[in-house]
Amino acid sequence: MTAAPASEASVASLSTLMEAAVGAIGGSPREGQSAMAEAVDTAMRGQRHLLVQAGTGTGKSLAYLVPALRHAVTSGRPVVVSTATIALQTQLIRKDLPRIVDALAPHLPRTPTFALLKGRGNYLCRHKMDGGYPVEDPGSLFSEAAVDPASGASERLGDQVRRLRAWAEETETGDRDSLEDPVSDRAWRQVSVLGNQCLGQTCPMVGSCFAERSREIAKEVDVIVTNHALLAIDAFDGHGIIPEHDVVVFDEAHDLTSRVTGAVTEVLVPGMVRGTVRDLRGLGMAATALDDAGDELREALALVPDGRVIGDLPERLADAIEQLRVQARTAHTDAKDAGDEGVVGTAGARKAVRSSLQEIIDVCERLLDPAEDDVVSVSHSPVTGRSSVQVAPLSVALAMRGAILEHRTAVLASATLALGGRFEPPAGEVGLARAARTGVDEVPSREDHGAWAGLDVGSPFAYRRQGILYTAAHLPRPGREGPSLEMLDHLTELVEASHGGALCLFSSRRGAELAAEHVRARLDLPIGVQGEDSMGNLVRDFREDPDTSLFGTLTLWQGVDVPGQACRLVTIDRIPFPRPDDPLTAARQERVDQRGSSGFMAVSVQHAALLMAQGAGRLIRTQEDRGMVAVLDPRLATARYGQVLRAAMPPLWPTQDPRVAVDALRRLSAS
Repeated sequence: MTAAPASEASVASLSTLMEAAVGAIGGSPREGQSAMAEAVDTAMRGQRHLLVQAGTGTGKSLAYLVPALRHAVTSGRPVVVSTATIALQTQLIRKDLPRIVDALAPHLPRTPTFALLKGRGNYLCRHKMDGGYPVEDPGSLFSEAAVDPASGASERLGDQVRRLRAWAEETETGDRDSLEDPVSDRAWRQVSVLGNQCLGQTCPMVGSCFAERSREIAKEVDVIVTNHALLAIDAFDGHGIIPEHDVVVFDEAHDLTSRVTGAVTEVLVPGMVRGTVRDLRGLGMAATALDDAGDELREALALVPDGRVIGDLPERLADAIEQLRVQARTAHTDAKDAGDEGVVGTAGARKAVRSSLQEIIDVCERLLDPAEDDVVSVSHSPVTGRSSVQVAPLSVALAMRGAILEHRTAVLASATLALGGRFEPPAGEVGLARAARTGVDEVPSREDHGAWAGLDVGSPFAYRRQGILYTAAHLPRPGREGPSLEMLDHLTELVEASHGGALCLFSSRRGAELAAEHVRARLDLPIGVQGEDSMGNLVRDFREDPDTSLFGTLTLWQGVDVPGQACRLVTIDRIPFPRPDDPLTAARQERVDQRGSSGFMAVSVQHAALLMAQGAGRLIRTQEDRGMVAVLDPRLATARYGQVLRAAMPPLWPTQDPRVAVDALRRLSAS
């Protein structure tokens, strides 16, 4: 519970607070930022949802944080700020909020407070460190290397755990993200537990628990920063992790429904059963029947092809899942009193194994009786050899409206929310009706929980003067076999003309690797490739060396912020449509087709438009930036949907002339 509400008279006006905050960060007033702040303030006071598109350079975090802090102080109730990425969470907690709070404090009756709240698995578990849970996969601790994709280095699992134990003696938060040297997921699992494995108030170390401490702190602050997945799961399941609040701000809202969908998607993998069988035997329990059920699941899955399961599950797979459900339920009951209470760690081991069994039971029951809008699919990974069956919701709109939007005011903000200027599609994805839209300045009746407004505040950038959108219309259409030689040669020509400084975005890891190999063989310029080093090191080299280029996939499309001369060319290899055989994409397109509209345009083109907007948005990050976005897919110029994609992208000066593009890059690199 935050402090008692302050009277409006004791709190400075929004304009005064905005002026103080802008001055504190060394900025200047921006029309779009002011308009957004006013709209956010109106939405919070009027209890009306708001969708706001604020282009890069607007300063949107300040435009919602100032009204949020003001609302929390005047109402006495916290505001939750939810993000899609760890990077933005870190920026808000370590950079934006401290500076803004310091700037606002002299104008408020008290200094606002804030905290970061994550899921339990992000925190070190003291009880597990003290032997309260069994070691996971103990035989691998020193027998094999664990390669961490985040660090790019090979280090034995046991050595990573040893580092974690040393860190545990000095950390004040236990937060994995505060580690200076990252560890692999396998190493982290040795020192952490998931929420369903936690002993809760019966844990002997609950008084010094890092996760519990973070939750207690969150109950007392004005602004709670969290992530989309945790907020949604907490709202849907009623866990009470996030304190009661009446306003939530979703930043990076373009990724909201995909993160929520991922959070409520359930997967059944034979490996889940193997691990649970091992843990049961560790408690001295017989687990042969459960082990046999896992083997039958593995064999049944092998007979089902990749892709969506339409209608009923194949008979053998359905029988295998039912057999697994029955055996898991029996084991769950038998494990209630399993183990020797005199042995350290028995309670933790029992809790962990019963949680694993409950997870298996839950996903089996959902697969055997899916909801009307659930999409069931089977996948076989050619890389890992792992087979799985999963179930995901076709839409999360009704769930989000019922669990989140009907009980609190929501502000959805992004630089790429209303593609083509239309707010109705993103509003519909979260359960807001087209007919419920109101004007930005209108305050609806208190009973209208579905009312919403949309606002596009634009961008402060002069895009047509700052950048060029070059479409290589002369190239062949991309095929399934990978990058064409013509495309690779032209990419090399562009990178050479710009003398590096290129962020090259690809729809697949293989495409990025092939292109990097091709360009490296022809140019004596440094090139970093996603996967060859940690992302932090790759981006640092790209930022610090103006001749370095960076090749990669989706992580780079959405997560790189490199202003200035270091990023003067952004290339996009092909329009990033979702895979046509993706089960959710196919089901969603089919639903739209059944309603008389074009599923391809509503689903696949919108998906591609979002990524094109995000990718092209990597180029112009400040008012001083200059450069070119080069799309090496002629369909942007020739296909009927090209206009939709172009409308979603920053309005750069367009050309299809390769000589104009090459000459412009040469001039830019020489300047």
